[in-house]
Amino acid sequence: MKKGVTITILVFIALLFFGALYYLYAKNQESPVVFVTEKSEIKTIVKNTIATGNIVPDEEVLIKPNISGIIETVYIKAGETIKAGDLIAKIKVVANVSNLSSTQNQVQTAKINLDNQEKLFQRQKTLFDKGVISANDFDAAQLAYKQAKQNYTASKQGYDIVKTGTTSGLGSYANTLIRSTVNGMVLDVPVKVGNQVIESNNFNEGTTIASVADVGRMIFVGKIDESEVGKIKVNLPIEITVGAIENKKFNAVLTDIAPKGKTENGAIQFEIKASLTNRDDTFIRAGLSANASIILEKSDKVMAIKEALIQFDSKTQKPFVEVETTSQKFVRKDLVLGVSDGIYVEIKSGLKTSDKIKVWNQGLKTDEKKP
Repeated sequence: MKKGVTITILVFIALLFFGALYYLYAKNQESPVVFVTEKSEIKTIVKNTIATGNIVPDEEVLIKPNISGIIETVYIKAGETIKAGDLIAKIKVVANVSNLSSTQNQVQTAKINLDNQEKLFQRQKTLFDKGVISANDFDAAQLAYKQAKQNYTASKQGYDIVKTGTTSGLGSYANTLIRSTVNGMVLDVPVKVGNQVIESNNFNEGTTIASVADVGRMIFVGKIDESEVGKIKVNLPIEITVGAIENKKFNAVLTDIAPKGKTENGAIQFEIKASLTNRDDTFIRAGLSANASIILEKSDKVMAIKEALIQFDSKTQKPFVEVETTSQKFVRKDLVLGVSDGIYVEIKSGLKTSDKIKVWNQGLKTDEKKP
């Protein structure tokens, strides 16, 4: 029994010994690790942040009526270019019964007063012609008659305005004819013939009849996250990409950054505005969605390498790379870095264009050494 245990132990030790010998032999047969090298490149590096938003007119004017009523005629449609003073719509006034009755009573009262003053004037005129009264008394009677006549005319005009919205003598000032106040393109006509509209006054903003804007002055309005707003400032250059216009970028300048953020979906967003500077002849429709690439830093045609090639000292955290001196022999070189876009980083000093940089985090097994 003891002899059998001894034999088993010896066999196990022998297997372990020969296994270790085989492992060492196989390991010696493995090809050595050959490190790949890369060279620096000349690139333009842009560090940016992205904001989403829309293209809208710089100034959009809402045309509203100054009298309530019903749309009788619409003279324009969306997409037309109009000038200030062009006719937009005509309103049919629906008279208020209370106001109509009140002005009608004012007309009748003014007519009664006019008839009375006319009789007095004729009487005073007869007496003046006979030399019975003085010129002062005659002038006073004549003045009272003219005032009564003017009041009667004014009351009739007031009655006409309440009833129809206009009266004779107002000409282009008739408020039933709605005209454009600016030059531009009609973006929207939200009313139709038969729609009731409300006048614009101190208590009500009124019904919009048309929106007009100069489509030659478009801006980008977007939102940027609170984590990025501290990196931007006014007058930074921006590249605008419009989703509906392929293969085209528009230059812009950041003009406004909201001083107060708003909570949207649990995140604080700040509104930004940018003015487009190179529109050329491209027609951009109002409301198109767009992305704004805000250029924080930019270096043109500089020496750059991939960020993956850079190592950092464990103690000083200073960046360095390993440069090949002879085949698979490398030496450390400290770097001074510049602008980074997350993939490539600018090299300000520490490298030559001819240096071969070790890809330290990528080993390649091969039977041949890289030349």
